[in-house]
Parts: sequence; structure tokens; C-alpha cells
Amino acid sequence: MKIPLALSAICLSLLSAAPARATSGHDAHHAATPPAAAAAALSEGTVKKVDKAAGKLTIAHGPLDNLGMPPMTMVFRVSDAAMVDRVRAEDKVRFRVEKVGGVYTVTVLEPAR
Repeated sequence: MKIPLALSAICLSLLSAAPARATSGHDAHHAATPPAAAAAALSEGTVKKVDKAAGKLTIAHGPLDNLGMPPMTMVFRVSDAAMVDRVRAEDKVRFRVEKVGGVYTVTVLEPAR
């Protein structure tokens, strides 16, 4: 049986368009970060020292998964100078560190729950 040329063209266009729709839907699904995953991205630690003049915090922390870093105590720059006013030594915190301009920087800081 012969398939008319127009029907063949329609079938080809549908087959070639289907993967594009599936891929774009798949990508959109993974583009959004669920709230639970965003909260899990925060590390836990204890503030050991606050250096307001330098805009730095010394934090004894657990693993920094986003950086592949094991637990240790480190000095971090803060991305917002107001962060140093919100904490004191021995405060338990949840935080996120990113490498900004080659320097490990606290970009999110909140009290531990």
C-alpha cells in the first residue's frame, strides 16, 4: 500500500516534534528547585568569631556539600555586611558558602532551628 506524500510529511513532522516537546518539559521540571532541596543546600555550623571591621565570620561547620568540603573551622567573608550584626560567637547557624571572586563567601545566613 502506498502512503500519500502529504500524509508522510505530517507523520515525519509529528515524530520530529515529539522529542522536542518531551525534552523541554523535562528540562522545565528540573529547572525549579523544590523548597525542601533549597533548605537542604544549607550547611550547619557554630559561629566562633565575628569580625565586624573585616566583614568576616569564623564558623566551625559540617560538610559544605556544594563545595565538596569536609567539616572544619574556617574564616569566611560575608556577602552582606549586615550579616555580622545578626550573629554572635557560639550562635548555631545554617548558611551557604559560595566561591565569589575566588574567595569563600557566606551568601545565606540564618539561625539554626
